[in-house]
Amino acid sequence: MDIFRNTITLLGAVFILCSCNQSKKETNTFEFDQVLKANTEKISEATRTLKTRDSFPRTILKEHTQWELVGVRDWCSGFWPGVLWYAYEFSEDENLKHAAQEFTEPIKTIAYSKALDHDIGFQVYCSFGNGYRLTGNEAYKTVMLAAADTLATLYNPKVGSIHSWPSKPQYPHNTIIDNMINLELLFWASKNGGSKRLYDIAESHAEVTMKNLVRPDYSTYHLGSFDDETGEFIRGVAHQGYADDSMWARGQTWGIYGFAFSYRETGRKDFLETSIKLADKYLERLPEDGIPFWDFDDPKIPNAPKDASAAAVAACGMLELSTLVDDKQLQEKYFNEAKRFLTMLSSDAYSSHATNQSLLLHSTGHHPRNSEIDASIIYADYYYMEALLKLKKLEDKNK
Repeated sequence: MDIFRNTITLLGAVFILCSCNQSKKETNTFEFDQVLKANTEKISEATRTLKTRDSFPRTILKEHTQWELVGVRDWCSGFWPGVLWYAYEFSEDENLKHAAQEFTEPIKTIAYSKALDHDIGFQVYCSFGNGYRLTGNEAYKTVMLAAADTLATLYNPKVGSIHSWPSKPQYPHNTIIDNMINLELLFWASKNGGSKRLYDIAESHAEVTMKNLVRPDYSTYHLGSFDDETGEFIRGVAHQGYADDSMWARGQTWGIYGFAFSYRETGRKDFLETSIKLADKYLERLPEDGIPFWDFDDPKIPNAPKDASAAAVAACGMLELSTLVDDKQLQEKYFNEAKRFLTMLSSDAYSSHATNQSLLLHSTGHHPRNSEIDASIIYADYYYMEALLKLKKLEDKNK
């Protein structure tokens, strides 16, 4: 329990000041280094209870304190090794590096197995991708290139997009908004020894998603169903959202982040404009504390569950956007909004402190299935750590 007391001490010492100001000069100071230190200590402590390296943290439900574990083929398997790599990146602790390596290795099988769904990017890029970025291990690069080729087998040229969930025959060819994040693996591979075709697939997938899953008002569908022979768009579906015409919070943030880096990789202004419009729509509808309800259109609001994971992904996306837009006011706007989200996530309202092994409370997984409601979920912690490190790098660069 010492780590929990240390975490409380470190985070409790940080004075929370949430600011909505649009100037960096007016953004109140928050000791994110102290948050990263506390997070890293807590992550390190959790590794001591995780003895099986091919079982990965996914969820902690209310009233529980320890991670529920999943196998390597679960779509969330790559997030825990990714969290460990981020903790190592901040701390340079060799024990964390060793743990990250041990939890990364079992995921290799995904790269060399038949593609079952689009989650190969989440599984491999978050684990091997961060490992390669931080170590330069050529064996990691080999796995990532193989994973990109495996992901590309799901591409349907008649539709122009990756078949996200082949296991759902009710949608002849489906593309989900989450799949935008997995394009980063394809873009990376095309620049690091992989085929130019991988770039073309990623660009085409982003274009098809932009034209069909982004509504005229810049909210998003979770899933787009297409005719697998003609490529015709059939309809948009909520799936994990409240209703087919509702705005599912995490889906909106997948879009913000995915279109931002798709612009970074392609230079296509329509991708950048889409990311901006999705971000502005998200900001327009946010509740006062900056953390969205799981779906913006749930009629039970304000008595609906929040989704801290969406806020963490939004922070990543808006920090990315802040580095891509030319307009100084927009740069400051997205930077400060991301910092506001991270400030709230680091507050007593959302930080888990001694509640359990996770970093964050109050995420929502699959609400229509009543699954992982108001829970701690590993991808919330992953994108929270990613956003904190992005923020630190940007602030260090601007000193």
